[in-house]
Amino acid sequence: MEKIYDVIIIGAGPAGLTAGLYAARDKMSTLVLEKEKPGGQIATTDEVANYPGSIENATGPSLVSRMVDQCKEFGAEIEKDNIKEVQLEEKIKVLIGEKETYKAKSVVIATGATPRKLGAPGEKELTGKGVSYCATCDADFFTDLEVFVIGGGDSAVEEAIHLSKFARKVTIVHRREELKAAKSIQEKAFKNEKIGFIWNSSVKEIKGDGMVEGMVLENLQTGELTEFEADDEDGTFGIFIFVGYLPQTGLFKDKLNLSKAGYILTDDNMHTDLSGVLAAGDVREKSLRQVATAVGDGAIAAIQAEKYIDHAFEE
Repeated sequence: MEKIYDVIIIGAGPAGLTAGLYAARDKMSTLVLEKEKPGGQIATTDEVANYPGSIENATGPSLVSRMVDQCKEFGAEIEKDNIKEVQLEEKIKVLIGEKETYKAKSVVIATGATPRKLGAPGEKELTGKGVSYCATCDADFFTDLEVFVIGGGDSAVEEAIHLSKFARKVTIVHRREELKAAKSIQEKAFKNEKIGFIWNSSVKEIKGDGMVEGMVLENLQTGELTEFEADDEDGTFGIFIFVGYLPQTGLFKDKLNLSKAGYILTDDNMHTDLSGVLAAGDVREKSLRQVATAVGDGAIAAIQAEKYIDHAFEE
């Protein structure tokens, strides 16, 4: 007889692994599907200083390893497969992967979102070594150092203001001659004595041997290249990139209600507009994308999946 899981979770980041833990612990048959390795964005983070309880020099990989072990300990299955098609409208949900086809009474979507990259040489190699996409995560590492913020939207300017509480100097680099952020946010930035601006410019290259040591900017109007080097005493500076996020929602484009930016819309209990389909973590429309909020989403989604099953499949 073909197996029908109580819940299948798509994505094994903190939200998905937490949903798997809670679901399995509540004796639901649980499968977590991940197309790559577990962990999501946190798996590439060298230090996790703002997750409650991570006081033993926890790294992203070590935290993920604990989550995976705990999830399995309660009986959740974790498999590697890339889901290519979903059928979510019926009572029994069908997920078609590259390896197998899976069925479940409920589905939790935890596919996450990834920061939009610049694609500049050196960016990938120096991510986590001076290049960051999260001021909330990494601002304190740059206390009394200089940082550059790349971008001009709400997030970029808000994060620049946040970084100014830590950094000696913050410079916003924007490819246009005026910011795109809301006027109220702009006004705060312009009034902040720590924040400066470089207009009509983009990052041409990021340089460094093991850490960021320099950056080349190109003026988009004149083509002129300007190189910035770290202060000799500092040895490094921060580059915080905020040019948007890419929610991993391609599978669900014409199947679920999405925001204009492509995130899944849910209620406070993680329910989407389809019965038995929930979403958790960075993939859903929300105000803060952090490990702490992801695990909260995952816990709620699993409990709500159980309540849905108890009601929808009661004999």
